[in-house]
Amino acid sequence: MSSSSLSQPLIFRVVQHDGAWSVEHQGHYSSRSPDKAVAVASATKLARAAITVGRPAQVRIEGETGYF
Repeated sequence: MSSSSLSQPLIFRVVQHDGAWSVEHQGHYSSRSPDKAVAVASATKLARAAITVGRPAQVRIEGETGYF
């Protein structure tokens, strides 16, 4: 992994997928839940874990008008 890719933030997106809320990261879906807040908490936990090991990370949440 190059140093430039290490400076790019990891993006964890909370999105609706197959009728539930999920965390999407690099095309993979995890933390499926009918409750959006549970998916947001899961994405936040994943981002904090990345930050703990020195990787920048962001959580993006899908809303009715896009991401916010």
